[in-house]
Amino acid sequence: MREFSYERAFDVPGALALLGAEADARFLGGGTNLVDLMKAGVERPALLVDVTRLPLDRIEEAADGALRIGATVTNSDLAAHPEVRRRYPALAQAVLAGASGQLRNMATVGGNLLQRTRCGYFTDLARPCNKRAPGSGCAAVEGEHHNHAVLGASAHCVAVHPSDLGVALAAFDAVVSYESADGPGELPFADFYLPVGDTPHQETALPPGALITGVTLPPAPLAAVSRYRKVRERASYAFAIGSVAAALDVRDGTVREVRLALGAVASRPWRARAAERALTGGPADAAAFGAAADAELAAAAPLPHNGYKVTLMRNLVVAVLSELAEEAGR
Repeated sequence: MREFSYERAFDVPGALALLGAEADARFLGGGTNLVDLMKAGVERPALLVDVTRLPLDRIEEAADGALRIGATVTNSDLAAHPEVRRRYPALAQAVLAGASGQLRNMATVGGNLLQRTRCGYFTDLARPCNKRAPGSGCAAVEGEHHNHAVLGASAHCVAVHPSDLGVALAAFDAVVSYESADGPGELPFADFYLPVGDTPHQETALPPGALITGVTLPPAPLAAVSRYRKVRERASYAFAIGSVAAALDVRDGTVREVRLALGAVASRPWRARAAERALTGGPADAAAFGAAADAELAAAAPLPHNGYKVTLMRNLVVAVLSELAEEAGR
């Protein structure tokens, strides 16, 4: 590990100033991803700016009913918050499905959104990876890729985003707030992550040196009937091979509104808008759910060893939406 300096910030302007004074600096939250990458030699910052003491650790309801989540709220506190559990149960379920209790106690909301891919080639300095070393190639395309992307990938990168939390935030139209040297800004979650294209090392639309300050969930009554389901290769402490965040509003057997996002299928949490369009105004039954999943997955381009994900995700979408429809009909 490269020798580095450490500074603790106590307010947002101070954090930005510290980062701006060193060309090779990183913000440090819980460190559950960054420190591992430093140990592997993937990240080699000269300075870590600790932001855990910033006044960004609260969850508050806004005047319009939106829920604002501070960037340094821990994953454990987010999952346990009564308003999150009541109004966005899929969000709480997604957080609890990720990592271990010890990691959730450390990991922060802002850091969760910025975590890097868990592709083995990304952390293997002896192998090419366009995310780590732009232009070097993507070893996963011809190598081990059973848990890699089937949607939205490119010849330059087929890695998936590992966040469970991000999948639920995508379903509920979250908005990411940040501060930068040019002042405050906001990014709709749909625009937060960049398409992988031919620049997979450029992962988010955040301005250089920006600090995430919070995430806002707009009011969404249908989110009270929502669910997050994660499929993984072992029962706990494993990244998803496929996941679904869904919310459903059904009246008299007809879908009035639906939210659907998929995880572990693309370089970013994948909002299933084609499926949502196919379902809205139609019947709330397994046949319609399957047809909607097929509409979304029609664009899938699996590699030789991850084609199973297409069938897995279809079945997962049908199962979760069927459970929600049954719950709505009680």
